[in-house]
Formats: sequence, C-alpha cells, structure tokens
Amino acid sequence: MPNKSFTLSDSEVDFILSPEAIRDRAAKIFEFTKAGKGKFVFHPEKFEPTVNYVLDVIRQNYPGLDIPFHSRWGHFRAGKIDRVKDLDAKLADLDVMERARTKLDLVITSVLLDAGAGAAWSYQEGKNSFNRSEGLGVASYHMFLAGEFSCDGKSLKADASGLSRVSGTALEKAFQVTEKNPLLGVRGRLQLLNNLAQAVGNKTIFKDGRPGNIVDYLVGKHGNSIPAKAILRAVLDGLGPIWPGRITAGMANLGDVWTHPQLGPEGSFATLVPFHKLSQWMTYSLIEPIVEAGINVTGVEGLTGLAEYRNGGLLLDGGLLTLQEPSMALQAWHPETELVVEWRALTVALLDQIGAAVQKSLGKTPQEFPLAKVLEGGTWWAGRYLAQDKRKSGNPPIMIESDGTVF
Repeated sequence: MPNKSFTLSDSEVDFILSPEAIRDRAAKIFEFTKAGKGKFVFHPEKFEPTVNYVLDVIRQNYPGLDIPFHSRWGHFRAGKIDRVKDLDAKLADLDVMERARTKLDLVITSVLLDAGAGAAWSYQEGKNSFNRSEGLGVASYHMFLAGEFSCDGKSLKADASGLSRVSGTALEKAFQVTEKNPLLGVRGRLQLLNNLAQAVGNKTIFKDGRPGNIVDYLVGKHGNSIPAKAILRAVLDGLGPIWPGRITAGMANLGDVWTHPQLGPEGSFATLVPFHKLSQWMTYSLIEPIVEAGINVTGVEGLTGLAEYRNGGLLLDGGLLTLQEPSMALQAWHPETELVVEWRALTVALLDQIGAAVQKSLGKTPQEFPLAKVLEGGTWWAGRYLAQDKRKSGNPPIMIESDGTVF
C-alpha cells in the first residue's frame, strides 16, 4: 500500500487513535453490510448458535471461568509449561518496578514478532514442537532470555543498542528457520525490531532507550491508577514510528489504519478505518506486569475485540458471515483491500455483540468479564477449532498476504 498523507486536525487524530473510532467505523461497515452493499452477507439466524459455541468453548477451556486476559503471556505457558514461573525466579531479587520493566521488555519485543507464521513453520523446544502463535511466543521468549535484545548481548532486557543490531541471520537462527521450516515475514519482523530501536529514542515515553520504561511514563502521568485507554495511547504514540508507512497525518504515522470508499469522499477523514489490532493486543499484554507491580488498571472493557484471522475466521466458519462471491476465498488478499477491511471491521462489530451475549449468559458485567476474557476463553479458540475442523492446514477461511506486521 503506498503511503497516503491525510490532513487531519489534532482532535481527528485523537479520535482515530481511540477505541471509540474503531467501534464507530466498524458499526458503519456493519450497517452497509446488512444493507447488502458489502463483500459479505450477514446471517442473523447464526448469531445464537455462534454464541452458544463460544460459551461451550469457554466452559471447556475454563470451567471455573478464571480466565486471564487474551495476551502474549498465555503463549509463554504453551504446552502447559510455565516459563513465566521460571522467569519470575530469575527476577526474584529485583524490585517490583524493575521486574515490571523486564517483563515489559520481553512482551513488547515478543508481540512485535507475532504476525502470522504460516502453516509450514514450527519451533522445537526439547521434545516439544510448537507452531503458529505459541511457537512464536516460545521462540521469542528464548531469544529474550539469551540476551539478544540487550546492548551487552546477555542481559535480561531490551534496549535501543541491542535491538538495532539484531540481524536477519540471528532472527532466523533463533526461530529455527530453514528451507524446510520457512517462517513468513522474516524481513518484516526484523524491520519492526530495528524500528523499535529508533522508537525507544522517544525519551518522554521510553527513558534510557528501553521499551519497558513505558511503565515509568504511565505512572508519572497517571499515578497508581492507569486507564487501559491511556496504555493504548502510550503504545500508539510511542511505537507509531515503527510501522511501515501507510497512512500519515502530518508527522504522525497512524499505524493499523486503512480506508474504505463507501464511508466518504476519497481522501476524507470519514474514509479512515482504524483497527490498532497489534497495539491493543500489546496493551492487553502490558496489563499483567503493570498490575503485578501493584498498579491498578481501569476500564479494560473499553478496549475492542481484535480484528485478526482467528476471531474473523470464527464468523465465517461458523456461518455468521458468508462471502457475496464464494470464489473470493480462493485467493490471498492484501490488508488494504476492501474485502479485508470489511472482514476486520465486521469482526470488531460482531465481537462486541458476541461479548455482550456471553456476558449476559454468564451473569457477568463488562467490567467483570471484558472482551479480553471473551477472546481468551472463547472466540479466539473457537476460531482455531473451527479452522482445524474445516481445513487440514488449520488456515483461516480467507488468506491474507501479510508482511509480518499485520494479522
């Protein structure tokens, strides 16, 4: 997608960098889809069966409903191996804030390495083999523990110097990439790490060129009670420069923001469709270490569901959505196409509805059972299970040509 520059006011930029904008534009795309003007057909009669399936998956995965947020930390426990416990033991002598910084260093770098891996790749840890997100999580965990993101090549931290010298060769070695074990988007992942090295030069948010120092910035600004939306905005402001140039407003790179021509005149503010998928997932992943440091995080329910292929795949494989032209599923699509923008927007809109129905069925409030728990307990896994049932590869129902920076 070529770089597009929009002329936006400060208030318009603030809006596009908010969960409210994600919901607003998703709702507009849902409305024209229901009117038969989009690439998809909505089947309301499939809504209740979809909700019931998600509830079944939640009860199967978490019968006691003790569900963590949908975040990177679950992948560090893949194969029922609690690597986080091992990390905690290594950090036991540090004060609570330094433990938080170290864990944030780990999770920020790991999330940036987690775009779709492809069906052919896996990571071998001893006798265990992990693929897709779990494999990427375990591989990045070991790369961090090996000190490869630190200036001295051995410390348990990430910093600008260490991140800037990560090479494609080092990344391929750490992720066990070979001709027979190919990983999609290696170049894109490497570029994100190298770009992160530049981004953490923002000393307002990342003191001393370290990603984990975002916690100090947040505490300095909000004290001991931090709104989840403030974490998201810090992620968007601090890490915005790392994304490949797509859409900019003045000097601001808007990141995971796209356009749709049915929403307004070409080049207008109305056409912008934000998702901030990776940034929201990173926000969910930052919450656990921040809370462990004794800091309260509020308003998590204000964040949206994640517009990615497992949640979106649930909607298609479950029959809640179908393609207007079924042949469209036979090719791969770039993220900027109307088809993918609509699929992602419909995912956000319908996750809100599914989440509300799940909360009602379980007798929970949005504060008690935010979307972060609905995703982790149910929709993400439901999407994966249906994909495995319907396709031997486990691939999503629509393939996206990813550069390693978009899910």
